[in-house]
Amino acid sequence: MFFDPETIITAGGLLLIAFIVFAESGLLFGFIFPGDTLLLTAGFFAAQGKLPIIPLLVIIAVSAILGDNVGYQTGRKFGPSVFKRQDGLFFRREYILQAQRFYTRYGGITIVAARFFPWIRTFAPIVAGVGKMPWYRFAFFNIFGAVMWTLSVTMLGYLIGTAAPDVDQYFFWGIIIIAHIFMLIILYNIFKNPLVRQRLKKNLKEEWHHFFGRKKSSS
Repeated sequence: MFFDPETIITAGGLLLIAFIVFAESGLLFGFIFPGDTLLLTAGFFAAQGKLPIIPLLVIIAVSAILGDNVGYQTGRKFGPSVFKRQDGLFFRREYILQAQRFYTRYGGITIVAARFFPWIRTFAPIVAGVGKMPWYRFAFFNIFGAVMWTLSVTMLGYLIGTAAPDVDQYFFWGIIIIAHIFMLIILYNIFKNPLVRQRLKKNLKEEWHHFFGRKKSSS
């Protein structure tokens, strides 16, 4: 990662946090930014009164949603040519191919799950755009995933800051690393289990029809 989360927050506050989350969520070079650690650190700072927690949560969620939409539109505009692009300073073909494999296996659920996997979350909306996923369906998964990611990761940092406000810096980063690994292990096992995966798909499908079914039938 090119940037330290604490430096980002200290130097730019909410505005720079919004830009980093937006860029990491949908711009091709966004994978260089520290998304999860930024949210965890921001939540920790909010617990210490250095950031307002409610505006922080709103800004992160909105920035993530808007960033994913930009990535989606990028995929729709440039199509399969995105997969042929060669590595550069701010692009890694390997990461977008990983996102493509994830999308092929899990479909729309990828937009939700990718939020918790660095690099994949940057390219997942682009892959969805290339795959011509209907925008209203993408929007549902995008909003659901962004809100879940924002609340779970940021509030984890907030809870750590509330429980241990005077924690040593190195100990804090140790907790963050362990918590992040633990979270990834849980998500991996959830999506590895076919029964859980099918149930999750069914539930999300039902929610999607609940929110968008009336709109489609009335048009």
